[in-house]
Amino acid sequence: MNRDLFNYIQNHKSEIFDRWLVLMNDVETERIKNIVSEQVYVNVSSDFVNLLLAKAFRDQENFAEELEEVVGRVVSLGWPLAYLTQGVRNLGHVVVEGYVNSEHVKADQTHSELFYRFDKWLSPIYNKIVEQYSNSWENTVMLQKVALQELSAPLIPVFDKITVMPLVGTIDTDRAKKIMENLLQGVVKHRSEVVLIDITGVPVVDTMVAHHIIQAAEAVRLVGAKCLLVGIRPEIAQTIVNLGINLNEIITKNSLKKGVEFALEMTERKIVDIESEE
Repeated sequence: MNRDLFNYIQNHKSEIFDRWLVLMNDVETERIKNIVSEQVYVNVSSDFVNLLLAKAFRDQENFAEELEEVVGRVVSLGWPLAYLTQGVRNLGHVVVEGYVNSEHVKADQTHSELFYRFDKWLSPIYNKIVEQYSNSWENTVMLQKVALQELSAPLIPVFDKITVMPLVGTIDTDRAKKIMENLLQGVVKHRSEVVLIDITGVPVVDTMVAHHIIQAAEAVRLVGAKCLLVGIRPEIAQTIVNLGINLNEIITKNSLKKGVEFALEMTERKIVDIESEE
C-alpha cells in the first residue's frame, strides 16, 4: 500500500469510520436496524472497520482469527452478507476520497489510480470475508438443523405407562426415521404401555406419511406397547379415506384429550371429577 495513504489511514481512523457510517446508512436494510439497538450496530460496525483498517499492522494469522470472530457475530445477529461486502466497498470509497482531499496526496496521483491500488489491497480481504461468512453460516445452519432434529420428534411421558409424541410440520423420510428411533427408545426408557402419536400439527397426511405412521405403530407393538393415533381432523380423515389408506390396525381418536382418556382406560385407570366440599 502507498506509504502516504497508509499514514493517512493511521491518523484518520475516527473520521473514516464516521464517514463510513453515513455512507452505510444509504444502503443499510431496515431488517438490520430492527434487529438490534443503535449502540450494538455501531459497536459491531466499529470492530469491523477497525479490523480492516488495522490489517496492515497485524500478521495474517491474527487477522484471520479476529475476522472470523467479527463475521461470526454478524451471522449470529442475522445480518446479511451484503452488509459486509458493501461495507468493504464503501470503506474503499471513504478512504480514497478522504485521502485525495487531504494534504497528503501527490500531484501526480489520480483518484482512479489510488482507488485501484487500495481496492487491490482490499480484494483478498473481500474474498476472505465471503469465505468466512459462508463457513460461519453453514456451521450455524448445521447446528440449528441438529437442534431441530432433536426437537422434531419428542416423546413425552404424561402419565405412568402413557407417553405422547406430538408431531408438528411436514414428515419426510429423514424425520420418519427419527420418529421411529425416538419411539422405540422412549417406549423402553419410560416403560410405556400406550403411546399416543398426535398429528394435530401435521398439515398433510398422504400415502407416504400414513405408511410411516403405520410402520411406527407396528414397531411399537413389537416392543410390547400399543399405539394410538390422535388429532385426526375432518379434512385429514377425508384424505385418508379418499386415498384408501388402511388404518384398521391402529386405534384412532380425533383429539389428544380423548386419546389420553382412552389410554387411561387401557391401563385400567380413569379421570374422576372430585367436587370440593363446601
